[in-house]
Amino acid sequence: MSTPAASPSKPERLLIAGFGKLGARLGERYAARGTEVLGVRRGERVAGAGVELIRADLADSGAAPLSLPGVDALVITLPPPSVDGVVAPDGYRRSLETLAAGLPSIPERVVFVSSTRVFEGRGDGSSISETDAPAPTSDRGRALVDGERRAVELFGATVVRPSGIYGPGRDSLIRRVLAGDPIQYARRTNRVHETDLVRAIEALLERADAPQMLHATDASPASLGEVATFVAGELGVDAPPRIHPEEAGGTLLSGERILAFLGALDYPGYRDGYAEMVRLRVA
Repeated sequence: MSTPAASPSKPERLLIAGFGKLGARLGERYAARGTEVLGVRRGERVAGAGVELIRADLADSGAAPLSLPGVDALVITLPPPSVDGVVAPDGYRRSLETLAAGLPSIPERVVFVSSTRVFEGRGDGSSISETDAPAPTSDRGRALVDGERRAVELFGATVVRPSGIYGPGRDSLIRRVLAGDPIQYARRTNRVHETDLVRAIEALLERADAPQMLHATDASPASLGEVATFVAGELGVDAPPRIHPEEAGGTLLSGERILAFLGALDYPGYRDGYAEMVRLRVA
């Protein structure tokens, strides 16, 4: 197992394209470390301390040309643009090309945040690693794959693919269990706590030994029923009812590379993360 690089290189000026929950968490952490942080976001949002927001719709073909300041690091965490809820397979291209054209130069370090959804067609239960080819079956999945390729072409980007992100403010499973919603117990699931995802992005930006592709997922894949039953026990409520017929589906992801890269995860499995979330909820 490798250990983190001894001398990380913190970016002096960081641009985050797409300033949602993940962008805000990352921006706040870097601002606290003294990095100048700028965020690009389509809509209104209150930025955290030390973060400057630039309002722009990168997918708008009729917008005025974008002029951005020079930065030494860029994180792209954009959802696939959609029209009336429909995602085009090449939906990322305009946003990425607008972003590249608006920068005076390509930053030295660029991370593109994708998703393990690119493997949605791999539901046979075999373990999937970073060396496996994507298998998208939906327009959203195809858009993610195309976005990865274009980000590499335009920026030489490193690609990180998070699995199901959970943590504070990301408690949909807890709410489903409390509501007694039926769930598909047999479905294979993978997840990563937001804290470990942010740590992974920081390491990809800062370390010389960063891989070009990283799956951000913990080492404890489990069926949805197993996770939901654990959450119900922590909450002190009945486990949710089963959906019939039971169908396995879902993917099984290897977390070996991220574990070797970071050395250890703060939340190595769902029990660690969800137990803490329940404690904080009732505190």
